[in-house]
Amino acid sequence: MGLKKMLRPIATPLHLPSPHPLSPLPNPPLPSPPPDPSLPPPPPTLTVTPIPNSQYHRLLNFLKTHLSPPFTPESLLHFLKSKLHHHPSFSHYDFHVFTWASFVDSFRHNHSTFHWMAQTLALSHRFHHLHILLDFIASNPCPCSDSIFSCPHTESIFRFAIHAYCKAGKLDEAVSSFRSMCRLIDGRPNVAVCNIIIHGFVKWGMLDRALEFYDEIVRVRIRPDLFTFNILISGYCRNLKFGLALEMFKEMRKMGCEPNVVTFNTLIKGMFREGKVEEGIGMAHEMIYLGCEFSNVTCEILVRGLCEKGKVLQACEMLVDFSRKGVLPKGYDYFDLVDALCGNGDADRALRLIYELWEKGCVPSLIACIVMIDGLRRSRKTKEAWRLVEKMLKEGMILDVMTFNFVLQDICKVGRTEEANKLRLLASSKGLEPDDMTYKILVNGYTGEGRKIEGESVVNEMLDRGFIPDLASYNELMNALSTCQRHSTPGLA
Repeated sequence: MGLKKMLRPIATPLHLPSPHPLSPLPNPPLPSPPPDPSLPPPPPTLTVTPIPNSQYHRLLNFLKTHLSPPFTPESLLHFLKSKLHHHPSFSHYDFHVFTWASFVDSFRHNHSTFHWMAQTLALSHRFHHLHILLDFIASNPCPCSDSIFSCPHTESIFRFAIHAYCKAGKLDEAVSSFRSMCRLIDGRPNVAVCNIIIHGFVKWGMLDRALEFYDEIVRVRIRPDLFTFNILISGYCRNLKFGLALEMFKEMRKMGCEPNVVTFNTLIKGMFREGKVEEGIGMAHEMIYLGCEFSNVTCEILVRGLCEKGKVLQACEMLVDFSRKGVLPKGYDYFDLVDALCGNGDADRALRLIYELWEKGCVPSLIACIVMIDGLRRSRKTKEAWRLVEKMLKEGMILDVMTFNFVLQDICKVGRTEEANKLRLLASSKGLEPDDMTYKILVNGYTGEGRKIEGESVVNEMLDRGFIPDLASYNELMNALSTCQRHSTPGLA
C-alpha cells in the first residue's frame, strides 16, 4: 500500500489538444485536408497538429506506396527506420505516422514501436509529443500486457524518457512519468530509474528535492544502491554540507552498501576543501585497509590537495609510501608533484622521486620528464639532465627536439661534444628527428674543443641532409673548423 500511496498520480490533469476528426494526420493552425474514406478518424488519446494540405497528400501517397495496411509492428518499425527516418521531406513526420498507425483497425502498437518512438522523441527534444506518447502507452498497453502480467519492456521505455527529461532539466515531467510507469509495471521499479531522478535533482541544484525523493523510495522499500549514495554524498559536498555527507556515508555502511573508489574520492576531496588534510590522508589509508584500489583521480586529489596547502614534501613521501605498498596506479601521472618540487627549487628531490617510482613500475609521463629536465637545467645539473634524457631514450620515450637541443648544448658547453654526438645518434635510432640547430650545436661544440675532423664529419652530414642552404654557409662552418685549436676537456659538474 505504501508504494501505491507514494506513486499516486499528481493532481494536475493532463491537458491534451483536442483532436481533428477529419484528419488522420492532423496539425493546427493550418486547415486539415479532406477526409480519406479509407482511413478511420483518430483515437482521442493520440493527437498531433495538422500537416499543410499539399504536404499531407505527398505523405499519404508515400505511405500508400511503402506501408499499406495490413502491416505489423515489425514492418512499421522497418518503415520508420529505413524509409521515413532518412527521407529529406518526411523524417519529421514520424510521430504523425505513428499516430496514424494507431487507428488502423488491423494494427496494434507493441513495445518495439513504443520504444523506438520514445527514443526518437527524447533524442530530438520533442518533449510535448513524448508526454502524449507516454500517456498513450498508459492508456493502450502493449499486447504483452493482455495477460495478468505487464509488459516487461515498459520500464525500459519510460526509463529512456525519464533520463531525457532529467537531462533537459524537466524534473517535474520526469517524476510524473516515473509515477505513471510505477502504475504500469509489476512490483517495484528498478533503483537505477530512481537514481536517474535523484541525479537530475542534484545536477540542477535541487538537493532538497533529491533527498525528499530518496526518503520516499526508502519508505516504500526500494533499496538504494551504491550509485544512490554516491550521488547524494556528491550533492552534499557540492553544497558545502560535508558533515551531512559523512552522515550519509555512515548510513550507507549501515545499510550494507560497501563504498567504492568514487565514494572515497568524493569524501577525500570534501575533506581537503574543509581544510581537514590529515583526515583526507587517513581516509586514503582506510581505502588501503578495505582493499579498495586507488584510481588516478584519488592520487590527483591527494597530491593536489597537499600541494595547495604547501605540503609538497609530504605529498612526495606519501606517493613513495603508496608505491612501496604497491597501491599506486601504474598509469598515474605525477607531473603536478614534479612541477611543484622543481618550482620550489628542489630538483634533486624531484629526480629521486622519478627514479624511485620508475623503478617500481610507475613510468613518468613525457611532460613530467620535460619539466624535470628543465628543472635540472635551471639548477645547472647538466650531468643529471643528460642521464635522464639517455634513460628516456632507452625506454622509448622521445622528447621534443627543442628540449633535446637544449640538453645537447649544455653538454657541449662543458666540453663533452663527443658524448653529445653519441646521444644524438642514440636519439636518431629511437626516432627523434634532429634539425639544423642540432647539427650547428655539435659543430660549434667541436669547433670550441678544436676537434676539426669530427666537426667536418658533422658538417658533411648536414650537407647530405640538406641543412646547409648555400656554399657561403658551408664555407663559414668549414673555415671556423680549420682555424680551431684542440684544448683540454673540462669535467662535468
